[in-house]
Amino acid sequence: MTNTAVDEPLLTGLPPVLDRHTRLVVLGSFPSVASLRAQQYYGHPRNHFWKILGALWQEDLVAMPYSQRLETVRARGLGIWDVYAACEREGSLDTHIRNARLNNLDRLVRECPGLVAIAHNGGESFRHARHTRKLGLPVYRLPSTSPANASWSFERKCQAWREVFMVAGLLG
Repeated sequence: MTNTAVDEPLLTGLPPVLDRHTRLVVLGSFPSVASLRAQQYYGHPRNHFWKILGALWQEDLVAMPYSQRLETVRARGLGIWDVYAACEREGSLDTHIRNARLNNLDRLVRECPGLVAIAHNGGESFRHARHTRKLGLPVYRLPSTSPANASWSFERKCQAWREVFMVAGLLG
């Protein structure tokens, strides 16, 4: 008798984009298939992440090479990471994440002494706010930049992100 159930392979996330000057870290859930393939955060062309940052900072981040985007976010005090280090998932939807392994989020306060706040990009990430709140910093829930979050307009997402970036001192 053969087992017809096929286990999904364990997927591994991307390394964090953090440094000692990080003031705000945005935590996603786990990279999409497109992001993993490109080895780039928010690599799906319809994801609004880079477009939102570009609108907030008045820079065309989408047109920049990825390495230059990362230089820009670091220079502006933004960190990027995910709550999950690894998981099993078919496709890119958060609802398909199984057997997830959390990243060591405690390292944020050790590696980022200038950290003033943590923001979760979307609901799946925010499910782990109890862990980030233990770090003693303000924690925010941002609307997901995913193309799956079609209920929020680009302008509405930008406004929500702008408020958190202002509080963290990343605008101005």
